[in-house]
Amino acid sequence: MSVSGGAAGCSPTGRQRFAPGRRDPAYAEVMGAPENAPPGSVPPRGAPLVAVLSGAGISTDSGIPDYRGPQGLWRRDPEAEKLVTYDCYMSDPGIRRRSWRMRGESPVWRARPNVAHAAVARLERSGVPVRVITQNVDGLHQAAGLPDRKVLELHGNSRTVVCTACGARSTMERALERVAAGEEDPACEECGGILKSATVMFGQRLDPDVLAEAVAVAKACEVFVAVGTSLQVRPAASLAGLAAESGARLVIVNAEPTPYDPLADEVLREPIGEALPKLLARLAPSGAEG
Repeated sequence: MSVSGGAAGCSPTGRQRFAPGRRDPAYAEVMGAPENAPPGSVPPRGAPLVAVLSGAGISTDSGIPDYRGPQGLWRRDPEAEKLVTYDCYMSDPGIRRRSWRMRGESPVWRARPNVAHAAVARLERSGVPVRVITQNVDGLHQAAGLPDRKVLELHGNSRTVVCTACGARSTMERALERVAAGEEDPACEECGGILKSATVMFGQRLDPDVLAEAVAVAKACEVFVAVGTSLQVRPAASLAGLAAESGARLVIVNAEPTPYDPLADEVLREPIGEALPKLLARLAPSGAEG
């Protein structure tokens, strides 16, 4: 089940919009995900579950640019999509060198959780069962205080490096130290293979176990909040439709329209740092921590 919507054949293309629901070409992908979600991924019956699907927009107030917004990276530099497209990365050493420079200069390393991340963590501390399904790789939900087991990183994380040949893993910190020391395209220290961040690039398959957990959460939740996401990257976007079809109240918090707006019970266009804390405060028990 690969991430679609990225550069094809190393030629970045525009994002395809699609109709949500059963005719969505990714619907079958999501519904075809394995049902063997690990125990604990969904709270026990009787506890109303709040699911939060977060995209790049939730982290812009932390200084991390989004991708598809008016000032998004893809709009400012369409060629940048090649840096996160698997075939391009694997076939072109120049792309890899540029990608490693981009990683070293990434604002992720300086970013701190903002009020939106804090609001999600505060809701979880209030006793409401919360599961975050994130398209982000920045780790800011965990930095805000959410336990690792309650955060499903659909697209992996940027803190780890993996060898594409032997699968050996190491820290991004170690890899960037090698880049700073003059290795423009550091190879695996175990086998000499190509290294990449442990993130899911365009053209790569999502981890089936993580996707299975996300599907289980989408089906079980009472409220599904999609925040800071264009809901265009498949199959993650189809989780919103799956949640709505399963009876969840769908709330979309995003500055730009999404293909799933017609299915939503509520659409909020206000800045995420203002809208999300207010929304989640409504879901917290009376008298919970403010």
